[in-house]
Amino acid sequence: MKKNIILFLFLLPCFLQAQKVNLVKGGITENIVINDSIKESFSVYIPSYFDVTKNWPIVFVLDMEGKSKQSLLMFRDAAEQQGYILATSNSTSDSLSLSKNILIANRFFNAAYDLLPLHKERTYTAGFSDAARFASIIPNFIKGIKGVISCGAAVGSMDILSPKNSFYFVGIVGREDYNYIDMLATRKVLDRLKFPNQLLLFDGGHDWPTTDLIANALEILTLSSMAKGEVPKDEEMMAATYKKSLTEANKLFSDKKPLLAEHKLSEMIRVYGPWIEMDSLRDIRKQLRRSGSFKANKRNQNNVMVKESFSKEDYVYFLEEDVMTYNYNNLGWWNYQMDELDKLAKSSNVYEKQMSHRLRGYLNALIEDTIDMVAGEKMLDMEALTFLYMLKTISEPENFTYYLNVISNSAKVEDYGTSLFYLEELLKNGYKNKDELYAVEHTALLRITPEFNALVEKYLNTARYGIMED
Repeated sequence: MKKNIILFLFLLPCFLQAQKVNLVKGGITENIVINDSIKESFSVYIPSYFDVTKNWPIVFVLDMEGKSKQSLLMFRDAAEQQGYILATSNSTSDSLSLSKNILIANRFFNAAYDLLPLHKERTYTAGFSDAARFASIIPNFIKGIKGVISCGAAVGSMDILSPKNSFYFVGIVGREDYNYIDMLATRKVLDRLKFPNQLLLFDGGHDWPTTDLIANALEILTLSSMAKGEVPKDEEMMAATYKKSLTEANKLFSDKKPLLAEHKLSEMIRVYGPWIEMDSLRDIRKQLRRSGSFKANKRNQNNVMVKESFSKEDYVYFLEEDVMTYNYNNLGWWNYQMDELDKLAKSSNVYEKQMSHRLRGYLNALIEDTIDMVAGEKMLDMEALTFLYMLKTISEPENFTYYLNVISNSAKVEDYGTSLFYLEELLKNGYKNKDELYAVEHTALLRITPEFNALVEKYLNTARYGIMED
């Protein structure tokens, strides 16, 4: 049975009042109000074995998309395993400026410090994708953040990093994630600036990592605190994590994944160097690097990365040109590029497979960023926006939203031929929501035409409006 802990939160002394907060052990306490004058709130997770007499490490899990509870849940099991408190703001948002989000985060952090018995030297931020970028920027503006767990994103801004204000950066990324290359580059910059850092890899794309990987990241932060003398050394925990890491490295080698095995050994040397004599591990890594298998795989990966770089440059150049000139004739070229990526996805070369997923993710992110930019301009360029929606039906054919957007925009300017073409493409791809289809904005005249209803009847069996026959 879950137990409740009653704490008193003195948020602002000038109000001379306390807010009574019931914190649930092993559960999430939601919507804790910052103060009565500001409509901001946060949520907290505390482990089931929480003890109010001890100081606890905390991870501030950031969210920018209104999914703060989901983000907290992704960290919950790992935090329970490793003994970390979690907290997340319900008020940060990608629709706000960086300065406003920083101020919200600062108020949120201060409220958590006042509410909970926290270890001030063990305060961290974390997030996924854009929220991870924000999490990596925060230590440059808010003092006391000792580390960042960044899932699927590189450091938000390299320009503001300073060795005088370093923090421990733990990146977690899938090798099919379009941010993978950037995170490899981030690692080199952080090494040059002498920032302690780790990069944990998994087979996958732009997705949340597993609980085991997040737990591994928390382990790394705990071991770092032990090395600094901030918490007592736990010899048993160190031995267990070292043994587990060594087992993982051996398995990668047995599975004929020399690059991943070498990466794992390098991470172990970084993590366990302060505790264990590393000469034998360095010798094993050196022998692995000299092996024919490692060299062949390294060359293969490097060649693929060069091709990937050129493809990205092409995407950026042609997207900019095509949007500026409304180059509908080049949609065929984009369709060809997607066909090529489909072929690479079936390649026997694992690095080409990974590249195909990264490039598709990169292109989709690039188009979406361009859509946001065009949609945010004071003078909306509707034709450019429609072109981008058309391009998204090519790069992400199973996302029905963009077909509907093209149908709506084309109908608005009475280009019914284009609307009908994308209606059929939409239905061919398996769209079934007839009610939504008959409610698409700007299609009042289009959806009563025989052509529209004939297509609906062809693919969905029945149409809303009858088809007149001669």
